[in-house]
Amino acid sequence: MKNAILKLGAVALTALFASSPALATPAAEVVEAVPNPGNNAWMMTATVLVLLMILPGLALFYGGLTRSKNMLSTMTQIGATASLAMIIWVMWGYSLAFGDTSYEGTLGLFISGGSYFLAGTDASSVAATFTDEVISKYVFISFQMTFAAITAALILGATAERMKFSAVMLFVPLWLTIVYFPIAHMVWAGGGLMFEDGALDFAGGTVVHINAGVSGLVLAYLLGKRRGFPEEQMPPHSMTLTMVGTGLLWVGWFGFNAGSALEADGSAGLAMINTFVATAAGGLAWMVIEKLAGHKGSALGFCSGVIAGLVAVTPAAGNSGPFGAILLGIISSLVCYIAVAKVKGKFGYDDSLDAFGIHGIGGIVGAIGTAIVYQSFLGGPGDGSVATGTQLWIQVKSVLITIVWAGVGTLIAGLVTKALVGLRVSEESEIEGLDISEHGERAYN
Repeated sequence: MKNAILKLGAVALTALFASSPALATPAAEVVEAVPNPGNNAWMMTATVLVLLMILPGLALFYGGLTRSKNMLSTMTQIGATASLAMIIWVMWGYSLAFGDTSYEGTLGLFISGGSYFLAGTDASSVAATFTDEVISKYVFISFQMTFAAITAALILGATAERMKFSAVMLFVPLWLTIVYFPIAHMVWAGGGLMFEDGALDFAGGTVVHINAGVSGLVLAYLLGKRRGFPEEQMPPHSMTLTMVGTGLLWVGWFGFNAGSALEADGSAGLAMINTFVATAAGGLAWMVIEKLAGHKGSALGFCSGVIAGLVAVTPAAGNSGPFGAILLGIISSLVCYIAVAKVKGKFGYDDSLDAFGIHGIGGIVGAIGTAIVYQSFLGGPGDGSVATGTQLWIQVKSVLITIVWAGVGTLIAGLVTKALVGLRVSEESEIEGLDISEHGERAYN
């Protein structure tokens, strides 16, 4: 009986404290935010989809475009680059881009700090989304980690068939630290230069595609042309593998774009449908352009247009209506076709697999075009609070800053790498093929 009375008293006191607003407030303040299970599950899925873009997606896409003697080398460089980027991300990359310490003044515009080696983060840690919801901090860290990994790997399309594996392994950590982490902070982190300016980049038009494309172009100039380029024909050795890689990239890109909403909500749904229609428009448009130029509509053209559409819609995925996304896909295919078929030959640079011609140029089209398709008259989510001209200037500034930062940073990282280990394989190795000379194996027997 005594125990029963004590228990009843305890229940009564609990009810009293709970019913009193003044007394209940302190208890409410200590309640910790808990990740929404649905959002958390979606973000874990999106993270794995971005990994699918790298391995096997990008590896097969790039690998099929090379000559057969460089197939494994291309795929190995992509896999090793992504793996190295993941390790660096948890060691210091996340801290520089999204760390818990916000620096005062100019430094805070370019990097953050704290939480090196993910110090202070555990399974109960959470990260904020765009609403009052939260997701697991480990999930957010992993999601952003895959972006760093694929951006570094995209550069290798410009350097394929001639860059030493040891040079790749030294260049990647230098480039990530000098170029990628600061740009990711500037665009996506509170306090970042372009973030505070109001730049729109839903999933990485500047951070990923312009960044990788410009960096690839600079590195291609540092390496020099492949032996025999452009006189010798160097067609893709397997369009079948490239087509498979294209399909995997398209599927994985839904994690890339829709995942950037950070929640399974209407914004993710908008990004999803835009990733469908912009890509479809880009693939078809490239084939039409080939036909108008007097050629046959090709599988390579379709794959190129698909990637051009995906790249262009990336910054606009949640910042455009479906009609605007279709326009971006078509325009991006046209501009990228001109860059690949005309500009590349005129300037004579050897962007092996057109990393700059499609990712760099397509990223510029998408980043600037986002200011237009964002507006409500094209079905975008804009509310008119920022004038079209104002937003357009903000987007142009973000593109220019990214080009300059990526170009100068890549030049520094490339020259340091060249001085320490050299950039390019020997002529004999290039003739033999990097599969054998660098890795001692062949893709095909």
